Formats: sequence, C-alpha cells, structure tokens
Amino acid sequence: MDRMDSDYASFENPLFRDLKYFCKKIQEAYEELKEDLTPYRDDRFYRLAPMRLYTLSKRHFVLVFVVFFICFGLTVFVGIAGPKIIEEYSATNSSHTKTGPFSLQSLPLSTYNQQLWLTCQIQLEHPSGVDYSQPLEINVELKGVMQDASVTRISSNVHQKSRILHCGAVNVHPPTCDEIIVVHLGYLNYTRYHVNVSFKGLENLTFGIREVTFMWKTYNPSFSQVEIWFRFVFVVLTFVVTCMFAHSLRKFSMRDWGIEQKWMSILLPLLLLYNDPFFPLSFLVNSWFPGTLDALFQAVFLCALLLFWLCVYHGIRVQGERKCMTFYLPKLVIVGLIWLSSITLGIWQTVNELHDPTYQYKVDIGNFQGMKIIFLVVVSVYILYLIFLIVRACSELKNMPYTDLRLKFLTALTFIVLIISMVILYLRFGAKVLQDNFVAALSTHYKNSAEFLSFYGLLNFYLYTLAFVYSPSKSALYDSQLKDNPAFSMLNDSDDEVIYGSDYEEMPLQNGRAIKATSKYQDETDSD
Repeated sequence: MDRMDSDYASFENPLFRDLKYFCKKIQEAYEELKEDLTPYRDDRFYRLAPMRLYTLSKRHFVLVFVVFFICFGLTVFVGIAGPKIIEEYSATNSSHTKTGPFSLQSLPLSTYNQQLWLTCQIQLEHPSGVDYSQPLEINVELKGVMQDASVTRISSNVHQKSRILHCGAVNVHPPTCDEIIVVHLGYLNYTRYHVNVSFKGLENLTFGIREVTFMWKTYNPSFSQVEIWFRFVFVVLTFVVTCMFAHSLRKFSMRDWGIEQKWMSILLPLLLLYNDPFFPLSFLVNSWFPGTLDALFQAVFLCALLLFWLCVYHGIRVQGERKCMTFYLPKLVIVGLIWLSSITLGIWQTVNELHDPTYQYKVDIGNFQGMKIIFLVVVSVYILYLIFLIVRACSELKNMPYTDLRLKFLTALTFIVLIISMVILYLRFGAKVLQDNFVAALSTHYKNSAEFLSFYGLLNFYLYTLAFVYSPSKSALYDSQLKDNPAFSMLNDSDDEVIYGSDYEEMPLQNGRAIKATSKYQDETDSD
C-alpha cells in the first residue's frame, strides 16, 4: 500500500503540485496579514508602541500638571490685560420724535471691526416690577457709504420684521425693556452705514415712551489685532507639536499604535484647523466665506474631541477587533447629530443674513425650538453614554497595570478641562451680551479678552499635554518589524521589561482568561 502511494506521488501532475503550493502560500500570507492587521488580541500589551506615560514617575506627573496650569494661567493674565472685545457707542439720531422714523449713521469702519450690530432699547413710563409685553413691527432700510462718499442701497426693498417689546418685572429705575437687535452684518463691505428705522405700534403702547436709544456695536480693532497674533502663535505651536509627535512615532508601524496615539494623529491636525490659519483672510477679503470657514473648523474639531472621548473609553477595554458597525457607527451617529445641528443653524443663519440683515433665526425660524430640543436630547444621550463608558472601563480595568494608568491620567486631565470650560461658558452665557445668531454667538458672547484667550488656550494646552504623554520617549527602542528576529530578542526583552514591568506575570481579561504581560521574545526563548 505504501508503495502504491509513493508511485502515485511520483506520477502526480507537476501543474497540480505547483497550484497546491501556490494556494498554501496564499493562505499563509493571508494569515500573516490578518495577524498584523488585528493586533488587539492576546498580544496587545506587547504589540502596542510604548508611551511616555509609562515611564513617568509621580514627580513627573505633578510637573506635567503644574506646567499645564502655568501655561493656561499665562493666557488668562494676558487676556485680563487685553482690550475689550465689543466696542459700542450711541447712534446719531436725526429724529426729534420719540416714535420715529429714525435716521441713523455709523462711525467710519474698517475690516478690523469685523461685524456690526445696531440695537435698540426703549424706556417706558411704566411702574417698576410690572411685566409688560407688546408686539411691534420694525421697518428697516439699509444703505452703505463707499470711500468716495457714494451711497449704495444694500437691499432693494424695506425689510419688515415683527418683534416683541418685553419689559420684565425688574425693580430698576428707570424701567427699561429688553434690547432689540435691529440689524446684524456678518462682514463689512462699506466704510459707513446709514439705517432708517421706523416702528409701527409705538403709538399704541399702554405706557408712555420715556426714551428710545440706539447703539452701534462692533469688534474692538485692538482686540482684532490681539486675536490675529494669538491665533498665529497657536497655529505655529500646534504645527510644531504635530511634527514632533509624528516624528516620535516614525519608527513604529501604524498598526502598533495605541488608540490614543491614533486619535492624537487625527486631533492635532484638526486643532491646527481649529486655530484657523486662514483667519487673516477675514481682514483682506470682504466676504462671508472666511467667517463661515472658521465656524466650520471649530465645529469639526469640537465634535472630533467628543468622538475621541467615546472611542478611547470604549476602545481601551476592547480586546478584539473594533468593527465599524458595532464600535464606530453608534458613536458617529450621536456626535454626527450634534455636528449637523450646529452646522445647519450656522449655514441657515449666514445664507439668510446675506439677503436680509435684519434676520434672526431665534425669532424668524418657527421650528427653532424643536431643533433646540433635539440638540439638547442628543447632548444628554452623549453625556449618559460617556459616563457609562467611563464607569465600565474603570471597573473592568482597575487591576490591569498601565491600562489603569492611562484611564486615570486621561480622566483626571479631561475632568479639569471640563470644569474650567464650564466656568468659562457660565461667564460667557451668564453675561447679557449679543445673543443674535449662532455663528457670531461662538465669539461675541465673550465678555473680555480673558474669556476668549482662556478658552482657546485651554483646548490647545490640553492637546499639547496629551501629545506629550502619549508620544514615545527618546530612550524607547521598539521595532515591530524585528519582533521575530532572534538576533534582537534579548534587546527587545529588556525594553519590554522596562516599559511594562516584570512584576505583573498575569493580567485578567474580560472573559476571565489570563495572559502573560512579559515579552513575546522571552516566551519564544523559554520554549526553545
């Protein structure tokens, strides 16, 4: 029988033998490629590129937080000493009546004023502490004055808008009503503006009119110069940090990067766009495009940061392959709805203001409250989901060396950033400044330069700190391409021992299994 088998093998078709050998090689290549593309299995702890976070002592951790607070504090102090953001002055009124019509003229403007608002505040002779509301109709005609003193009518017709005159029950003297925003211009095409305003319904008010005051509000040109310089500084710093972070990971294969390192390679370029290297175009080109581009970059970066937190807290405890449908898709849907709502309101506001400077989406969009409710619901779902991921990750990985360290550091630094951000947002939205549209509200709610610089500096220094601790140290020597070369086994063993330690021989996984955290090369040497 054996002789028959050997005779059959000798007369086997050479073509069939070559085809069989070729299929075997394809299968081996597929298994090797599959092993390389899915490193997050039992060997994930020695396949990951090392982080500087693993080599920092307690004194170094304290130093990292101290440097973070010093850099953030410097931006706050510079902002406190900086100029006011909003510059306002009374509008020149040629009318001698209290009911109008009113003819108003602005002061000379430049591109450093960025935007222009015309607001109206009416004082009534009604008793303090009485809540009073009355519908009004405002008719606005807008004209622009060129440098050669020629006057151009900005729109072909007179804009008519319905507004509510509301006088709250506040015990102040004299009683004042809520400020009405008459006109908002997102960019300035002319050196001066003439506005003719008339009210329909003032003569039917229950109480008499004490005074009607119009105010022009623009960006302070001094603040515009400060904003240009600080954005430029942050753009340069972000570019340097991005290059250094990419240079530190140059000797590691991308498949061996940790999830934090992969996300930092995405967030740092988005932070560069968040600082907006195209911002000076706003002062060179009289167009709506630079402002809309800046708002788009801000929304993209902030939503990417929200997605980063979800993916890290979930992915750091996932041992298997992260599939798109089950891992990324739910997170993309939640964050995508937040991004879509913000972008929709911004684009809608910009497009309508180009045709009607008196447009206000909070008043003129009937379904704004519905969109606002949807936005708050999605944000609430995001917060609950993030809290769930944090609690589950901390409970499952609290006994795993270095993974627990990654969770603690990210949670501590992120918690500090969120607390400071909430304080800044309270100062911004607590103060009654310009609340007229979505795009401008991102910047004009700042009461002073300190709030603006602190918010920008906070996010920049937060990403710089993460890039520092997640980048490999200079002494880290690791090359995944040489992991199977016996000539480098002893060298790689010593490095893994330094990075991951030898005190933790076994680490529990989610399913109760135990894996060895020691080097793969030592295991191969022991087996030999």
